[in-house]
Amino acid sequence: MPPRPEKRKRTNGWVILAVVLAGAASGLAGLKQSDATEAGRRAYESSDYSKAVMELQGAAAKDPQNGEIQLLLTKSYLELQERDAAINSAERAVGIDPKSSVYHEWLGRAYGEKADHSSMFSALGLARKTRREFEVAVELDERNFSARQALIEFDCAAPGMVGGGEEKAKPEFEKLKAMDASEWHYSVGNCRRQKREFATADAEFQLALESHPKRAELIFDIGDYALRHGQAERLIEVGTIGAQVDAADPRGTFYRAVGWILKKEKQEEAEQSLREYLQRAPKRTGYPRYAAAHEWLGRLFEDKGDKKSAEREYQAALQLDPKDKNVRELLKRAEKD
Repeated sequence: MPPRPEKRKRTNGWVILAVVLAGAASGLAGLKQSDATEAGRRAYESSDYSKAVMELQGAAAKDPQNGEIQLLLTKSYLELQERDAAINSAERAVGIDPKSSVYHEWLGRAYGEKADHSSMFSALGLARKTRREFEVAVELDERNFSARQALIEFDCAAPGMVGGGEEKAKPEFEKLKAMDASEWHYSVGNCRRQKREFATADAEFQLALESHPKRAELIFDIGDYALRHGQAERLIEVGTIGAQVDAADPRGTFYRAVGWILKKEKQEEAEQSLREYLQRAPKRTGYPRYAAAHEWLGRLFEDKGDKKSAEREYQAALQLDPKDKNVRELLKRAEKD
């Protein structure tokens, strides 16, 4: 909130004019800055991350104490796999507002991405920083469920030498149990998934879906698990629940379509849903790849006996991901038949 103007009984008219003009100039500068920030946000939403970075860098230069700009820069850099730049922006965001749970969470994610692509020696220190940031994020906001889930996943997957260990996750399980049943069941299932105990993970994920989940990310991560394990009924359920929680999120259409394809049902609706996904979905971490949508369209056309259309979809998938050996084999099979 801007400071209230000081009340004066007498003021020189020229002073008033100067104040008005200065305020107008300040307003125009703010408008330009706001426009640059909004342009960066629009570029991010449309998956043009290079443009987002360019716009947001300009906005940050004009407003260096704006943590939200730095957060969006962090996310954009991560999508571009520019991990050092992501860390720098996330550290700036935390420096601007050390009490922001979200800023600490994303600094942890940036450290984690860097650790995953570093030498063993460098990764050890980065992994410890990763856990610490997730821990701080949860301390600052106990209902930051995405940060708490990240902390639990770290402890279930990482060894004690970098601060992990499943024993450390147990208190977090209990806290989630008291706060949100769906988050609790998901956290237990995700930990069991890390340990490759898939039967237990299956049961916990099902309970998570039945416990009225509120976060789209939780629902669609279960969808990703179901996709990897060929669970058609669960994919349809994920799509249905996901649409109820966030009708604007296109991932529900993808998972539901794959479930129908696996069951060889509703082929026309499945095709329409995947086409819709390709039109609406961003190219972003956490979203099924466009190549995957083309692959499933290829499988759908194979089931329908339309080999030419199947070949076309597999070729489209390979153009997007030339290293996908599975799709290459599918294309060979379609061409041979």
